[in-house]
Amino acid sequence: MKFAYLLGCACALACGITQAQTFPSGAMRLIVPFPPGGGTDILARPIAQKLNERFKRPVVIENRGGANGTIGTAYVAKSAPADGHTLLFIPSGYAVNPSLYPALPYDQARDLAPVTQTVSGPLTLVVHPSLPAKNVRELITLAKARPGELNYGSSGIGSLPHLAGEWFALSAGVRLSHVPYKGSGAATIDVMSGEVPVYFMNVLQSLPFIKQGRLRAVGVTGLQRVAIAPDIPTVAESGLTGFDMATWFGILAPGATPRDIILRLHTEIAAILQQKEMRDRLAADGMLVVASTPDQFAAFLKSETAKYARVVQAAAIKAQ
Repeated sequence: MKFAYLLGCACALACGITQAQTFPSGAMRLIVPFPPGGGTDILARPIAQKLNERFKRPVVIENRGGANGTIGTAYVAKSAPADGHTLLFIPSGYAVNPSLYPALPYDQARDLAPVTQTVSGPLTLVVHPSLPAKNVRELITLAKARPGELNYGSSGIGSLPHLAGEWFALSAGVRLSHVPYKGSGAATIDVMSGEVPVYFMNVLQSLPFIKQGRLRAVGVTGLQRVAIAPDIPTVAESGLTGFDMATWFGILAPGATPRDIILRLHTEIAAILQQKEMRDRLAADGMLVVASTPDQFAAFLKSETAKYARVVQAAAIKAQ
């Protein structure tokens, strides 16, 4: 009996090694759960191209947008066979969806397997120059003196700028008024006109307006300053210790994907992300390479999902 057990374990190990060595056996698909041209799509494409070069197999980007990314996510969660040939590229909003949409058509913990968090980058907390706040402390003081009077814009209900604004208000003990827009373009126009004086904006998008003096940066929302804007302090170092509301991206596989395939994928993707060409390209976009292990990414997703759940509950945010 003991011999049979050991033989079974050895066969399973050999099978796993063979799977990893022969993977991939054909073309691969990287599902982007948003339309072409957005930030998620733009970041996914160079990774897909590099995987193509490393695997010597076609790696095709397939856009399946809708319902804040849940349609494409459900497609990958239910795809078969779960053999690593169909992957999902997700933004940070993935961790918000369980709180916004209680009846998701998939179980994130069961139906999807973390491969790696690819990159992370902060938002820039910007204000219109007419606002008498030159740093985070002054903004908090102003908000406390005018409870509920300061408006902040976002690209929509449940978007990262919306959650960042609510998390900031909760952390600082202030009341801000949320003004949602249909996309970042309209929100940017109104913050530059002073109609909405506060906004949490993508770093790369904000820098030209900051340099032109059309917006004032008071902080970045990650735990580290960014290389392309080292003079902008973090919100955390400016008084709100531990404040961290970064935009990040990662790769998932169907939940039943064999562990050896998950590890092989992580190894290859991490090697791509560590290439100097890729690191420099991402740094120029305000992004920091993470390349976490599957277990690290799983723990991170659990933490992020819990954090967003607290924000959504405390701010009574409802999907529309």
